Amino acid sequence: MMLDNLRKISMLDWLENDLLLTIISCEPASSDASFRRYFRIKATEGQFIVMDAPPEKENIEPFIRVAALMEGSQVNVPVIFQKNLTDGFLLLEDFGSACFLDRLNPQSATALYQSAFDALFKLQSNTSLQDCTLPRYNESLLQRELGIFEEWFLNQWLDIQIPASLWEAVCTILVDSAVEQPVTCVHRDYHSRNLMVLNDDSPGVIDFQDAVIGPITYDLVSLLRDCYIAWPTEQVDLWREHYYQRLLQAKIITCSSACFKRWFDLMGMQRHLKAIGIFSRLHLRDGKSGYLNDIPRTLNYITTLCKAYPELTGFSDFLQAHILPALDELTTSTQKKSGKQVLITP
Repeated sequence: MMLDNLRKISMLDWLENDLLLTIISCEPASSDASFRRYFRIKATEGQFIVMDAPPEKENIEPFIRVAALMEGSQVNVPVIFQKNLTDGFLLLEDFGSACFLDRLNPQSATALYQSAFDALFKLQSNTSLQDCTLPRYNESLLQRELGIFEEWFLNQWLDIQIPASLWEAVCTILVDSAVEQPVTCVHRDYHSRNLMVLNDDSPGVIDFQDAVIGPITYDLVSLLRDCYIAWPTEQVDLWREHYYQRLLQAKIITCSSACFKRWFDLMGMQRHLKAIGIFSRLHLRDGKSGYLNDIPRTLNYITTLCKAYPELTGFSDFLQAHILPALDELTTSTQKKSGKQVLITP
């Protein structure tokens, strides 16, 4: 707590004494799964967001670099007004507090998702992979991400072991599917909490600092099989097919619709396994337990998907026989200890 206060004092000193802003108010705007924090600053000169990224824990240079890249691709990202690389502060344009997740409902979904598809298409069609300096989403990174699920969710959270041969087979299927896809610029967290509803040039896109060059379906599945909101399968199929046709017409891809669907499904499974591992790690290591509520929805995607692909039958059987019962038992035990519901069952 003392370090947090010192960070805030240092931030306000930079704003007032270096940038000569007259601060009226400073309130927390949001935090995320990293060590970054965001503050909404009201000043006589205007309203801004300040990113607080402790240099010993976070590097803000990727954010600056990717912001310039995405702006060049006509994606609406926050303007960076001022930088303090030494102390880890950025003064940013304020996109407001209304994200897609707050506004999505059956009536608004079509228009909101269409704007998200348009922004994603700009990112994928306007970004030159030869000129950017983004890292590759390669086999090694994919494997490391899958390892987060095994280590933090299975081993540490549920205290169960998956047979090595079974886990290796699952990882091989998912990684092979990912690396055979055409590559593009990948936001990597393109979902309802990172898309802001704006009056002009919506959506505003945030939290893009981990962008990579990677599989063409990654951001689309992040959007349509969101860890924080679920839509009927039929609707997701329609949205996916519509975007597939757009990529096909633009000659960004040449594969069949069936091939694209398989890529989409298996990419989603890789992402959801990683997300469940991260949610567990946030709870166990960082004390951020709110993300546990998103595990059942995310795990439900995986359970449903496994039933659709025969090569995943072994993993499906393990889910039903071991993972789901262990999660249910842990959830029940945690609820009894806390006296309140911790996880929401699918």
